[in-house]
Amino acid sequence: MKNTSKIYGLVLSGGKSTRMGEDKGEIKYHGIPQREHLYQLLSKICDKTFISIRDEQKGLVPESMNCIVDLNEHRGPYNGILSAHKTHPNVAWLVLACDVPLLDLNALKQLVSGRIANKVATAFATKESELPEPLVAIWEPQGLQQSIVHLQNGTSSCPRKFLINSDIALLYPENDDVLINANSKEEYEQVVLKLAAV
Repeated sequence: MKNTSKIYGLVLSGGKSTRMGEDKGEIKYHGIPQREHLYQLLSKICDKTFISIRDEQKGLVPESMNCIVDLNEHRGPYNGILSAHKTHPNVAWLVLACDVPLLDLNALKQLVSGRIANKVATAFATKESELPEPLVAIWEPQGLQQSIVHLQNGTSSCPRKFLINSDIALLYPENDDVLINANSKEEYEQVVLKLAAV
């Protein structure tokens, strides 16, 4: 099935970053805060782009950028994703966590071109894990509606578990490194070394 709904971009930036010890969205891997870097990448391939934030983060994001404030109706990453879905329920959301500093435009283009719109989602996975990355994925409107039912049933609040048990399209990036998460100081240092070697 060819693409039917628009794709809006969403940078998830409302987490507390407890393991990192500082706001992961503020870290400057590419000369600007990471949330803004990802926003710029998404703006090149999405119909519209937003940053997901907590209420107290409002002053941290440039006024020129579209924001969606978390509604706090759900736990974890679903909080930001479903707050965005509630704001614009009829679009697909290309969701990115702000802790993937090696993600680049080529990988995002690969994800968009591999989208299958009649699936619950189109997600990247590493060749090693073969597990969907829910926070580097295109979530279709029907998948987000199913997620709400899934959460109401109280099975799990983990978006990865939901995707594992759903009808999704799984894609593998040309380079697994684009999916590296930087959630701690050690991982941050590893990413900085990789960027310096490029």
